[in-house]
Amino acid sequence: MDGPASSVGVGDVSSPTRIRVFILDDHELVRRGLQDLLESEGFLVVGMSGSAAEATRRIPALHPDVSVLDARLPDGTGIEVCRDVRSVDETLKCLILTSYDDEQALRGAVLAGAAGYVLKEIGGSDLIGALHRAARGESLFDAGLKARIIQGLAEPKRVDPRVASLTPQERRVLELVGQGLTNRQIGDRMLLAEKTVKNYVSSLLAKLGFERRTQAAVHMAHEPASGQ
Repeated sequence: MDGPASSVGVGDVSSPTRIRVFILDDHELVRRGLQDLLESEGFLVVGMSGSAAEATRRIPALHPDVSVLDARLPDGTGIEVCRDVRSVDETLKCLILTSYDDEQALRGAVLAGAAGYVLKEIGGSDLIGALHRAARGESLFDAGLKARIIQGLAEPKRVDPRVASLTPQERRVLELVGQGLTNRQIGDRMLLAEKTVKNYVSSLLAKLGFERRTQAAVHMAHEPASGQ
């Protein structure tokens, strides 16, 4: 925790013209560098922290206009902090700052309700612009990308039509094949004779268009919902 930083500009907190910012980063030099940059541009840094847990507690109380959150921290992630503080107050705005261009993290940031996701290589002027936009309530995400991510979450997974053609018993056998069980183990699990299981496996492989059970196992690994 940076004690002095948490009280920076306290006398100016009521100023309507200054954007109030909270900084979360586990590197003190990064925090101090961001603080210097933002304050030189007229922002008010109301708090700083290197801990996800501490930031999650302090941000709702401080209610900054924007929180700049490091994506990766020793005790969590900026995306988790964003999600947690917005679950307390959805008006809180968060900007995820990261060293990695990661598609999964991008998706996580959108779903957490972050205003944006920017790389640490971003220029100072671009970061300032991003913070101004976030403070105004704008989203830095491409509208089409954001819609696709949210829509993809809501849409049910499509079941492979080949799997849909299987009988319930064949689907259950396929599930267990996907878990790496042998015919004997599947028979014990389903109370079936090993020969019966072998017949089921032969039938489902034919319907799926596979020659070997390993192909079916790989298929199940990539389509975990298809065997339900």
